[in-house]
Amino acid sequence: MIKKIAVLTTGGDCPGLNSAIRAVVRSGIYYNLQVCGVLRGFEGLIDDQFIEMDSHSVSNILQRGGTILKTARSDRFMEKEGRQKAYDNIVKNGVDAVIVIGGDGSFRGIETFTSEHPVNVIGIPKTIDNDIYGTDFAIGYDTAVNTVIQAVDKIRDTAASHDRLFFVEVMGRDTGMIALFAGIGSGAEAILIPETKTKMDRIIEILERGWTRKKTSMIVMVAEGDDAGGAYKIAKEVKKRFSQFDTRVSVLGHMQRGGSPTSADRVLASRLGVSSVEALLQGRTNEMAGIVDNKLVFTSFKDVVNKQKDFPYELMRIAEILSL
Repeated sequence: MIKKIAVLTTGGDCPGLNSAIRAVVRSGIYYNLQVCGVLRGFEGLIDDQFIEMDSHSVSNILQRGGTILKTARSDRFMEKEGRQKAYDNIVKNGVDAVIVIGGDGSFRGIETFTSEHPVNVIGIPKTIDNDIYGTDFAIGYDTAVNTVIQAVDKIRDTAASHDRLFFVEVMGRDTGMIALFAGIGSGAEAILIPETKTKMDRIIEILERGWTRKKTSMIVMVAEGDDAGGAYKIAKEVKKRFSQFDTRVSVLGHMQRGGSPTSADRVLASRLGVSSVEALLQGRTNEMAGIVDNKLVFTSFKDVVNKQKDFPYELMRIAEILSL
């Protein structure tokens, strides 16, 4: 019988983590459970950094970016000794179940951990890359995309004032989900992502078409993991072959991880937080909660880490049509 649960955030930060923490804590209290937080993710499990939490602990955090529990990547948790210490501390603190708010790497670690130790665990997906299998959207993604769109809107203003071509680099080493959605949302003339091979001749063709149609500004959205290289490398190559425009590069970087979460991320985090607590009370474990077609689903950690999420290639075709 579950009487006490712990919640922690692991890996990189993103908007919406505090919304999820709040939902876990308050729904736990609603169901008469004791709730504690673990500071600094898996590192906190190993170092016994458990703190008791009540409703007041999560007051006025729904709108805040980052995570009040802090987060960290843990090499020690990848080692058996570290995982044993984490388990010992879970037992020591009387914790019956753990809710892990994390990404793909976190769930890989948890899959190994639960194969070694009898711990009830439910995962909540968070990543601005939105590449986790088992959910349509992960916490943080919507806010990151909106942050990029807002930045590009501002860049577009100065680009139009000076007849400039901007290459905007966004996060996405392994996937172009941010670049794709933000590119469509901001009207980018071209979108370069890891999922498709970049053809420089095609980029030049698109830019020359815009020049012929007397466009006063153009935006090329580049995911950092694109096969042709980062924005600076691509811009340099384009400049050699397309000198009509004054060319600039803007790398948005870690600003995409920060900021107040959007309504969509707050609602998603709240929904998954409550559902995770209820799942534990229903006897579920070793699964990640997600939303697919607006319905709550649970996916085993094994499938989460071993299966690949489908990429919406159809949107690339739509993006090209709209770039005319």
